[in-house]
Amino acid sequence: MACLNADLIAKSVNRLRKKRGLSYAEFLRTLTHLHFSNKNIEDIGDISMCRNLTVLYLYDNHITQICNLGFASNLTHLYMQNNNITRVENLSNLQMLSKLYLGGNRIAVVEGLEQLGELQELHLENQRLAPGEKLLFDPRTLLSLAELEDVFGLWPQLLHMDLRGNPACRTPKYRDRLITACKSLEVLDGREINELTRQFLINWKASKEAKMKRNNTGALIPYPLTNDLNLVQGLTSTAVQRWKKPQPSLRCAFHTDLG
Repeated sequence: MACLNADLIAKSVNRLRKKRGLSYAEFLRTLTHLHFSNKNIEDIGDISMCRNLTVLYLYDNHITQICNLGFASNLTHLYMQNNNITRVENLSNLQMLSKLYLGGNRIAVVEGLEQLGELQELHLENQRLAPGEKLLFDPRTLLSLAELEDVFGLWPQLLHMDLRGNPACRTPKYRDRLITACKSLEVLDGREINELTRQFLINWKASKEAKMKRNNTGALIPYPLTNDLNLVQGLTSTAVQRWKKPQPSLRCAFHTDLG
């Protein structure tokens, strides 16, 4: 197993460094992309000398923890899928991060992303969890579609979301509700979102809410204390018919109780 550190990086780019005639320190400062996928890497050490890093490829390794990346304020793409990561952590300083790939890990709780205002793509597909364990979207381990809708509000730039292979995808109306909750989302679970479909779902949701509001308002109209229809002008004929329906007499009710 290997540790990603300045020495490992220097060895991998030694030939290119000599060609440019730079010292190790100078060359590391010029690097913007690091390609260390499938290198049997287990830990992320001190790579802070790569201060201009924008893209980091670390997929298909054996990394268990996201760490030592706080220096990378210019990082925009982080590829860490297919590792052994169990927690989403230590990302708050990555203010420019727009694409985060964490699929194929062992993450049970999605947290620690509140500060990533530039996030556009979040990939969490196919987490390798223990039997009965579920992917949750809240530090308090609450699993519900409404929680997902709230989370989307933290990432207004989010364009791609991939949750395939996780239990949340089996929630009723999962796709429809997330499409209406996140107006900027373009691709969900590998499938593009058609704008006509989105608009239809938004209109359908608005119509449903308006209908529920009307029904709730109508339920609050009291029965009148008079049969004089001149006093109820403007009411619907349905309501009038309800009011004209004769009420059982007290004697009938009393007789029924005794029988």
